[in-house]
Amino acid sequence: MDEDPLKDRSDAELLTAVVSRPVAAVLMGRFGSLRALLHAETGALLACPGMGRGRVQALRALPELARRYFDESLPCGESIRSPSDTEGFLKARMQHLDHELFCCLFLDNRHRVLRFDELFRGTIDGTSVYPREVVKEALAVNAAAVILAHNHPSGVAEPSQADERITRRLKAALELVDIRLLDHLIIGSGRATSLASRGLV
Repeated sequence: MDEDPLKDRSDAELLTAVVSRPVAAVLMGRFGSLRALLHAETGALLACPGMGRGRVQALRALPELARRYFDESLPCGESIRSPSDTEGFLKARMQHLDHELFCCLFLDNRHRVLRFDELFRGTIDGTSVYPREVVKEALAVNAAAVILAHNHPSGVAEPSQADERITRRLKAALELVDIRLLDHLIIGSGRATSLASRGLV
């Protein structure tokens, strides 16, 4: 058994895989969180003692490595193994964004992944998400089920009334063509909220 699991280490301790311990402490002290650090301007990072362009590039690579890792957790043609796989995949794709993005994960009748699509960008409300477009894309890939997801750039993963309304509209539209809506996940900073688990799907 691993006596020193990475999940039990602090953010500053994990950063020592990329920078020295003193530099990691300075970075976390200056930026306050991993999210703020990984989104910091290059000039702000270079202004920190011990930071050079090589280390900045190493930090820049971390979110992309995470995204690619979780992309492989839901490869096309394979069945979803667990809700945590879906959540991890969506968080890696969406939680770092500074704008709202509405996405659909299209599945067949055995819950194998057919396609992941980023459909709408901007404020998610009743006027910016079009049920007919979701239905059209679902039919185009012969989907039997759909998982919806969008992020909250604020980091708060609580569903709004607008989120609940558009979920009901999309569920009704998909049911007309015999496609099941399995869930709608709200992606925040470090966590996701399932509307299905709240009884809203």
